[in-house]
Amino acid sequence: MNNTNRLIDDFKKQSKNTIWKHLNAMAANYAVYSTRLKGMPPFLCDHEIYLYCNDTNLVIVCLDSCGHGEEHTYEESATLAELIMEEGREPRESMVWKLAMTASTISKYLKERNMPVEVCGVLLTEADIINGYRLEPMWDRHKVMVIDCLRQLKNKKIGINEDSELPCKRYANTIIEYSNEISKAYAEATEHDHDPEDDNPNREELDKILDELAALEIKNVVKEYVTGEPEDVPTEEDDSQEEPDSPSESNSGCSLESFVDSFVPDGKIEQNHDTNINVEILRPIVNPREELNKLVGCADIKKRMDELLDLSIFNNMMRRQFPQNKHHEVSLHSIFFGRPGTGKTTVCKIFGSLLRQAGVLSIGHVVICDRSTFIGTLWGDEERAMNQVIEKAKGGVLMIDEAYLFNSSNDRDPGKIVIQLLMNLLADETQRDIAVVLCGYKEPMMKLLDSNPGLQSRFPNKFEFADFTVDELLQITKLRIKGYGYRFTTQAWEKYRSIITQAYLQRDPDTWGNARFIANQLERIYLRHAVRCVKLKPKDKRELLKLTPDDVVPIEVPRQKKRIGF
Repeated sequence: MNNTNRLIDDFKKQSKNTIWKHLNAMAANYAVYSTRLKGMPPFLCDHEIYLYCNDTNLVIVCLDSCGHGEEHTYEESATLAELIMEEGREPRESMVWKLAMTASTISKYLKERNMPVEVCGVLLTEADIINGYRLEPMWDRHKVMVIDCLRQLKNKKIGINEDSELPCKRYANTIIEYSNEISKAYAEATEHDHDPEDDNPNREELDKILDELAALEIKNVVKEYVTGEPEDVPTEEDDSQEEPDSPSESNSGCSLESFVDSFVPDGKIEQNHDTNINVEILRPIVNPREELNKLVGCADIKKRMDELLDLSIFNNMMRRQFPQNKHHEVSLHSIFFGRPGTGKTTVCKIFGSLLRQAGVLSIGHVVICDRSTFIGTLWGDEERAMNQVIEKAKGGVLMIDEAYLFNSSNDRDPGKIVIQLLMNLLADETQRDIAVVLCGYKEPMMKLLDSNPGLQSRFPNKFEFADFTVDELLQITKLRIKGYGYRFTTQAWEKYRSIITQAYLQRDPDTWGNARFIANQLERIYLRHAVRCVKLKPKDKRELLKLTPDDVVPIEVPRQKKRIGF
């Protein structure tokens, strides 16, 4: 677990049966400040709100005492929207949308005041959200979790810890001041609504606030890509009508896709006049910090990556504010040690986008290569391919997979030419807008570094990706099936757990696939599940997405070969 998000992560583990016990525990937690608000304008004026904060996290808990019955049962659309539209019913306001907008607005407000805490909303509602299990991925993207089908929320008494000595109290105080400002502006503006000629500055301020809230969606996402300033706000799918704020946004067409398309290159490499190959290009992602925090395991890698990013950001700040001072020479070039399926490519993609957000790289994409990218059939193919790869990777990350294959005892191996070309690149002071990541198994990668002392000094950042544990593999499984809306029955989950545990114990460490093994195992389960459903034709949604013991069949696992001899 990422300790920096401990408060939010603990809330995300709660259910209908555990939430009240957890809230009581929060009231007794000496490190968590909590308080109660009678509403939070402009979206949650009429709802009871509880704030929980520590040094790094803020959780906004909203109680939705809507009553329980059919009239309060609703099915959200596929995208988070202000109104819930249901056939044969009047449109109604979405409490999830209200809370998501509140959380994103508060997050932005705190960051503008140099309080960069992670903000999450928790909705406790008496409503029955009939397809909640399918909506959870969408809610998670918008930093909201929902616990429904609760009872008598109006009568609930929740303990709080208003310890004035806690430093994190300042977050709650800032939010309360912000709420009071909006309430005051709203009250003074509406007081003069009867006069059409009124030119009340408070009314103008309120209108400005509300206009900013309405425009938070796509503008901030595009702004993040254009200016490198990240914004953690929910975004609507349809952004085609948004007005651009600047010429840069206008050039991008106010579309994240068109902006990325204008800068990310294609993957075509011309090795020679007779041979063209394609390299994989990973596009930058919008919320790399969120994706990094979601990763299972990798605690040490997350911590060390944060340290490297902080140093890079600090260096940029010093360059802007004190250009005459001596600055740190920060190297972004890194080594990723680890077996297949341990998340090296995933982390590399996040790494590029984080560096772009920090203002260190201009684009943040990732170009993935291996030995076959550079080694052609004619003399000079290596240099030609290297020049093209470097050009495509500018502004992003060049990831070379299985880099140890360039190390050979044969002095005439063309792989040695590739290493020398790479060294020339790293020695070029003009090549600053690029990060090179070499990936592979630890032992052969260490031999590669030992073979060339210059590589050791050029790659100071070394990240080791350990094999996932059984518990982590099971956690990865839950995340993967959640994306499709599947759910294991209790019996099916126990059978699956037993299969994974047995496969892990019998694995060959040299060929074990880690998360790739989970992906292959799940593909087998999905196939059998589809065959069963086509045959039985279940009509209920829950039955259609239920994984049963019949669906769970183990795939073959390469076992460790027994050594012969001494």
